[in-house]
Amino acid sequence: MLAQIDPETLPTVFPPARYATIGSFTNIFFPLLMIGGALLFLGMLLAGAYRIITAGGTAENYESGKKMIQYSIGGFILVAISYFIFRLIGFITDIQIF
Repeated sequence: MLAQIDPETLPTVFPPARYATIGSFTNIFFPLLMIGGALLFLGMLLAGAYRIITAGGTAENYESGKKMIQYSIGGFILVAISYFIFRLIGFITDIQIF
């Protein structure tokens, strides 16, 4: 009887049982990481731009802002590559992701 119950549709089932497969867990966890990475990218990009704008002719502040922007773009590229690798692994293992 219990084997016939779909834990994802029945709210009274033990909550961790809703994430019985890797695919159901990653459908919630991975998009949250992507949103967090995008927000962090945006924040660092704006902070680096602000640092460059307010440098006031100081070479140290300008270089610091420039490096901050470079690192934020590098982090964004890393997140994008991890997304594509994640999708590739899902395709190879035939796990429904997203």
